[in-house]
Amino acid sequence: MKKIKLALLTVALAGSSLAMAQDKAALIKQFVDLQKPGIESLARGLVEQSSAPIAQAGSQYLQTQVPAEKREAAAKAADAELKKYFDEAYPIVRDKAVQLAPGALTPIMEQNFSEEEMRQLLAWINSPLSKKYQEMNPKLQTALTEKLVAETRASIEPKMVALDSSVAKALGAPVGGAAGAKAAPAKAPAKK
Repeated sequence: MKKIKLALLTVALAGSSLAMAQDKAALIKQFVDLQKPGIESLARGLVEQSSAPIAQAGSQYLQTQVPAEKREAAAKAADAELKKYFDEAYPIVRDKAVQLAPGALTPIMEQNFSEEEMRQLLAWINSPLSKKYQEMNPKLQTALTEKLVAETRASIEPKMVALDSSVAKALGAPVGGAAGAKAAPAKAPAKK
């Protein structure tokens, strides 16, 4: 009789554990599904970041190497190419990010959150306060970014000018553009 009770208890506990695991798994899946807009935004940012150096170098080249009368047409052509790249690359990166998210996020969520914590997290994410915070977050980031740039500009811009010049020298490229124009007068008196 004790063996039967023990067997029944074991089966009940195993069934309960399986149900709890399924509940937690369902909660994690729901969490990952709710993260889809953020995952897509991450993919957008990665694609934009990947083309940013090319766009920046193109802009500098446009301002320093392209005759003024041809700049507008060249800028439009370059913008069209950047847009074409984004339109082709973003869906690939977005779809892959959405595909990879469950496999990447689920183990971390399983290891670090209990079922009750997952319930609380989902309640928070779905709450009006969380939605309001998510709407306000870009404004908060913009406010901090503007203040940070304003407060650090004077100390960072000279470092950027020096970096531009140093990298150009390291590459054997001519020091040109605004950074080169600012650096040249500073060097001329030193050579006398």
